[in-house]
Amino acid sequence: MKHLLKISDLTETEFTNLMSLTQKLKTENKKGVDHKLLNGKTLGMIFAKSSTRTRVSFEVGMHQLGGYSLFLSSADIQLGRGETIYDTANVLSRYLDAIMIRTFKQSDVEELASCGTIPVINGLTDEHHPCQALADLFTIYEQKGCLTGVKLAYVGDGNNVAHSLAEACAIAGVNFSVATPKGYECDAEIIDRAEQRARKNGSRIMVTTDPQEAVANADVVYTDTWVSMGQEDEKKERVGVFMPYQVNKKLFSQAKPDAVFLHCLPAYRGLEMTEDIIDAPFSVVFDQAENRLHAQKAVMVRLMSAQ
Repeated sequence: MKHLLKISDLTETEFTNLMSLTQKLKTENKKGVDHKLLNGKTLGMIFAKSSTRTRVSFEVGMHQLGGYSLFLSSADIQLGRGETIYDTANVLSRYLDAIMIRTFKQSDVEELASCGTIPVINGLTDEHHPCQALADLFTIYEQKGCLTGVKLAYVGDGNNVAHSLAEACAIAGVNFSVATPKGYECDAEIIDRAEQRARKNGSRIMVTTDPQEAVANADVVYTDTWVSMGQEDEKKERVGVFMPYQVNKKLFSQAKPDAVFLHCLPAYRGLEMTEDIIDAPFSVVFDQAENRLHAQKAVMVRLMSAQ
């Protein structure tokens, strides 16, 4: 691993190693074991998009690993005032040991990685959310004891979370079904590539517009907000389109009796899911949120400790 830009860049071995390291770091952290694996290392965190979980989990993760994190909003750096990505990447490469960036364009993250000389971690773009998918698959492993053959159903917007889930499931041998309204589908090229990889790893990806078909016999039911950052002007229209895709008791009943519910948060209760779903005993959304910390620590150790 040189960077974490999107899940599909990972080999099966790299993915498995990240899952194993996440488990080790979490288990030992709960026992009070210190992991000062990144002593003297500094992570620069560029935020063009605000966040609760991403900022806190990366800052806490670096602290637990013995390193230092530096928050950089778009108002704090010249990148937000017209400096080129090339110049920014080369300057920050002289100061930092790695960069985490949360921004809009995937192409900006790719360019930052290609121009600099230090690892780049994609904290979120409009197309991909790899850190979230790693935490999600680890949460499923915790809940189900395995990944191979598990069915994950995603219902809602064909967004960055759905893209990274499709890619992660294809690597891990998880059967992935995604139900989106017409006009809000996942990117066709991302799904095509994921389907090809899934076949090699013995799993399937199913795309449909029918949420009940997607959720049928699922081990895991997943949804996300219908209105992502930058789409606030579309909220009224989107709520009307997506309401038939709400995860409620009726839809969830199509899944297996021991199914669990996931949501990457923030959640908008009464919209993409009802309160009796997110607050139910089978909801593991806060375990899932915690696992962002442990999965991202594993990524940072893999990328930064070898330097």
